[in-house]
Amino acid sequence: MMTLSAQDALIHLMIVAASSDSTMTERELVRIQALIGRLPVFESFDKNRLTVVANACADTLNGPGGLDKVLDDAIAALPAKLQDTAYALAVEVTAVDLHLEQEELRFLEMLRDRLDLDRLTTAAIEVAARARHRRLPA
Repeated sequence: MMTLSAQDALIHLMIVAASSDSTMTERELVRIQALIGRLPVFESFDKNRLTVVANACADTLNGPGGLDKVLDDAIAALPAKLQDTAYALAVEVTAVDLHLEQEELRFLEMLRDRLDLDRLTTAAIEVAARARHRRLPA
């Protein structure tokens, strides 16, 4: 397997975050596409490659090493200055429905443990995501 680009690594982490509860909802997929379309870190990403990148992630996830391999490969491909971005994107995707399943919380914990980020930074990212996704009461 070739080394991932930093953009591919971020996408792999978003895909795994979205599918960590065994299902990737339409809202999660739409959020991933919106983030790729909007964020400066993806400005040079060829959007036509998204399916190829997603399939490569699925292949790695379903292969030997599974989730650990996806995490190791993605984190190895990330420059240090994108570690907080990676965590923010994973949180953003899991927070889209404002309800985190146990599996999603476990995935975020695994990701936190592997990234070189302090707990204050990760907590701030989590609070900001919740604030962005909050809706008015019905």
